[in-house]
Amino acid sequence: MRTVRLATEADAAGILAVYAPYIRDTAITFETETPSLDAFRCRMASIIGDYPYLVVEEDGSIVGFAYAHRLGERAAYAWNAELSIYFAPGYTSRGWGSVLFWALIDLLALQGVRNAYSLITVPNEVSLALHEKLGFTLMGVQKEAGYKLGAWHDVAWLRMAIGDFS
Repeated sequence: MRTVRLATEADAAGILAVYAPYIRDTAITFETETPSLDAFRCRMASIIGDYPYLVVEEDGSIVGFAYAHRLGERAAYAWNAELSIYFAPGYTSRGWGSVLFWALIDLLALQGVRNAYSLITVPNEVSLALHEKLGFTLMGVQKEAGYKLGAWHDVAWLRMAIGDFS
């Protein structure tokens, strides 16, 4: 059985197990070294206090996660959040990305966030298709934004308005 729930710091090892292959083997994240479990737990704790952090479990094992975090450190950016989502190999393209994103977006809207952003290393057709299906729009592409695995990578910036601007 698959369930979605709020993450806790106790989930750090399971979440890191899903995330680590993306760090090691892909340019999907620009993180280049897998953090220690303690460092990752501290990172989670700094997010969980202010933004939603969700996990997908199947038969008690974490197979995916998604979270939001602040986009921009200045006070006026408080109305924005960046969303991230990762699934273990073999668990993508099963519809759970939409479930996680809608849950995040609903929670962020309740918190008063007005804009949800996603930054996607391109090419990544699966992620771009998910975001388009959800209603995100492409704002632009940041060229040669990061260097990883021996190559320069572009990043697509996508946005979804989730709140009122009046």
